[in-house]
Amino acid sequence: MPGPIDYLDGTYLQQNPDWHVSDSPWKVQQILRILKRNHIAPRTIFEIGCGAGEVLRLLQQNLDSECELWGADVSSQAIELCQARANERLHFALFGDEWWRQKPFDLVMAIDVLAHVEDYRGFLRKLKSLGAHKLLHIPLDISAQHVLREKNMLRSREQHAHLHYFTKRTAMFALADLGYEIVDWRYTPRMIDQPSHWRSRLLRGPRKMLFAMHRDFAVNLLGGFSLMVLAK
Repeated sequence: MPGPIDYLDGTYLQQNPDWHVSDSPWKVQQILRILKRNHIAPRTIFEIGCGAGEVLRLLQQNLDSECELWGADVSSQAIELCQARANERLHFALFGDEWWRQKPFDLVMAIDVLAHVEDYRGFLRKLKSLGAHKLLHIPLDISAQHVLREKNMLRSREQHAHLHYFTKRTAMFALADLGYEIVDWRYTPRMIDQPSHWRSRLLRGPRKMLFAMHRDFAVNLLGGFSLMVLAK
C-alpha cells in the first residue's frame, strides 16, 4: 500500500505527473467562495502541502496585488515544480527550510493534506498557532456506498494514498478537541462538479438531486464530497 515515503522518493510524482494541477481551479473557486462569504481579505497566506503551487498561483491572480503568499511541501519534487510559479510575492520552500517560518500569517491553508499526515492531530496542533485564520479542505472518504463497495475503497487508496478517512463529524470532533473555533464550513461537491470516471458520472445525477434535498444524508450515503472549514 502507498505510504508517506511516496512523497519523498519520487513515486508520487511518477503516479501523478502534474501533482493534481488540473484540480487547482476548482479548489481555488471553493477557497474564494468561503473567504468572500466571511469577508476575509488576507494580506499574507501560507499553504502547507502546496504541491506544485498552482493553488497559490491562481489565488494570487484573484486577490489584492499586495497579498504575499508562501508555500511549503515535504516533497523536493513538488518544490521543484513550484519554482516556475514563484515571483516577488509568491515564495516556495521545502517544509522545515522556509526562512519565513516564524512569520505571522493572516491565513494558513492545508488543502487536501490532513488525510496524508500520519500524526494528523499533532499537525493540527502546530497549524493552530501559525496564523489568525486556518482553512482546511478535508476529503470525506467514509460513506455508506464506500463501506459497502470495498473494491472501490481499495482503488481509491491506491490513487490517493490516504492514511486517514473522515466524515464531517469525525473531522469536527478533532478540531473541537484541539480548541479550534469554527468560523464557517461548507461541503464541496467535487464529484458533482468534476466526476472523475464513468462510475462517478453515473452517480452525478443522484448525488446532485439528493444533495439538494438533504445535504448530510447525500454526503453520508453516496460520498464524493469534501469539507471546507474556516477556523480560528
